[in-house]
Amino acid sequence: MDLSVVIPLFNEEENADLLYRELSTVLRGMNISYEIVIVDDGSRDKGLEILRNVQAVDSHLVLVSFRKNFGQTAAMAAGFDHAEGDVIVTMDADLQNDPADIPKVLEKMKEGYDVVAGWRHDRQDPYLSRILPSRIANKIISTATGVRLHDYGCTLKAFRKEVVKEISLYGEMHRFIPAIASGMGISIAEVRVNHRPRRFGSSKYGISRTIRVILDLLTVKFLLNYATRPIHVFGSIGMLSGGVGFILTCIMVLQRQFWGVPMGDRPLFLLSILLMFIGVQFVTGGLLAELLARTYHEAQGKPIYYIKEIFKKS
Repeated sequence: MDLSVVIPLFNEEENADLLYRELSTVLRGMNISYEIVIVDDGSRDKGLEILRNVQAVDSHLVLVSFRKNFGQTAAMAAGFDHAEGDVIVTMDADLQNDPADIPKVLEKMKEGYDVVAGWRHDRQDPYLSRILPSRIANKIISTATGVRLHDYGCTLKAFRKEVVKEISLYGEMHRFIPAIASGMGISIAEVRVNHRPRRFGSSKYGISRTIRVILDLLTVKFLLNYATRPIHVFGSIGMLSGGVGFILTCIMVLQRQFWGVPMGDRPLFLLSILLMFIGVQFVTGGLLAELLARTYHEAQGKPIYYIKEIFKKS
């Protein structure tokens, strides 16, 4: 299988048939073997029923139906699990991503990239509620992860199969796949893609997702930098806190010894004791996190490195 197109679907009955027809027209013209994997994320409309009628006459279409709504990240993960293509392309079901851009994305991948992300440079969304928050989020994510992309929120992306098969997704982490994959040492490119106004239905995205995205960003940052050495982050905080508390205590002991300054009724003394206790707790937490990290990697056979190629004489 050359290509799998993975699409999460949630309450998009007006777009379902049109999406299939547009996508099939593009893929049939590419002269490759392909499949369309649509994951119904617990829709309450007739979108799945429409696609089941289509699937009865087209074996290229694979439908995965959830028992209830689990969210876009879970739908992406299910699509990756059931995709068989050497290259996996993701896109939204609302037809704002243009299926005609798929050949452009795949052409860029032929230059040797492992991930190619779409960039909605002329985005057709409200500025204040969608575009401005997205630009701010993209800047923050790029700075935090070190992976510079203009548009993390664009679902139209292409991945080599071996990249996504090694990634476990949780929360709202589907938007961070390029950043998570960067820890594997992969190469990433970005191409400008068409973005169309929504014709039917309503957007599933809102400003309320911002807090969840920020929390997931903290998780991604930790996974990228400290997943195999958590003691370095917890231990550093603990040593800093405990060190400051110890120094403050020493200063007050000297003041008490040589200048008669009382210690017991000073808030600074209580703060110094608290800082030392916090320091011990962070170091202890770091050691426990080390044990958990080792259990995670060893029990599941998770590698701490990823090999691109091996060269040796036969």
